Amino acid sequence: MPIKGLTIIGESINDSVPTTNALYESEDFDGVKELARFQENGGAKYIDVNVGTRSTEMMERVAKAVVEATTVPTSIDSPDYALAEAGLKACDPSRGKPILNSISPLRTEMFDLYKITPFKPILLLTEYLDGSGNGAPSRTVDDVYSAAMYLFEKAKSLGIPNDDIIFDPGVAPIGTDAEGAFARLIGALERIHSNPDMQGVHASVGLSNFTVGLPSKRKADGEPVKSPLDSALLTIAFPIGLDHVIGSVRRQYNLLPEDHPAMTCLRECLTLEGFASIRRVRKFYR
Repeated sequence: MPIKGLTIIGESINDSVPTTNALYESEDFDGVKELARFQENGGAKYIDVNVGTRSTEMMERVAKAVVEATTVPTSIDSPDYALAEAGLKACDPSRGKPILNSISPLRTEMFDLYKITPFKPILLLTEYLDGSGNGAPSRTVDDVYSAAMYLFEKAKSLGIPNDDIIFDPGVAPIGTDAEGAFARLIGALERIHSNPDMQGVHASVGLSNFTVGLPSKRKADGEPVKSPLDSALLTIAFPIGLDHVIGSVRRQYNLLPEDHPAMTCLRECLTLEGFASIRRVRKFYR
């Protein structure tokens, strides 16, 4: 069944997407507007804007094009302070707070942009501060939770309400996950969800990353058959807070029954380590 309450942040206006890159290269802002409208009409509640390493002028022009073409808020997606600032200034706060994607423990200066316009921060948890105050990759649930606590306190010190906070624990391709990233994601969501001080916060991942590299099939008409593993991930993670995704409006995400083969696959992957998890995913596709 469809997932009531799932917020989709439309992912397509991103420099890493070849067709969008072509729009940027030709400065086809009418094409950008058309793509933004398509995503809103497809159910996206926010439109993500990512211009890669292009100029602040480009960020401003793309963000303005998206604002002109849609009625939903924008998600400004850049780790660069100047690009994020240009994007936020181009947003229209009257339609709702924009999202700023993303702030990590090593980029807390991004919180200063809250003075320009209030936003909903996506707090990236894939890196944390170790005991010496140095940045390190989050490799355990404790690491992810440490980053969450650190950024949560920073956000609360600015008066950002829980309902505006969106954690991103990170997601890795399940087909090559030999390091337990999937289990780490679920464990971290459970820890955050069980903290009474964090009640009402949200979580998000770049959902398309989860099935990158998996075998694809096509229907008789040539339309690709989408993997059910992304829906299985949401079936497991939605009840523990994963209620936002940066994803595709072309994909219908559904809650699956517990006996669905994709659910069986992911439940087993949670208990497997190393290459055994990869073998289980390959078995699912065979």
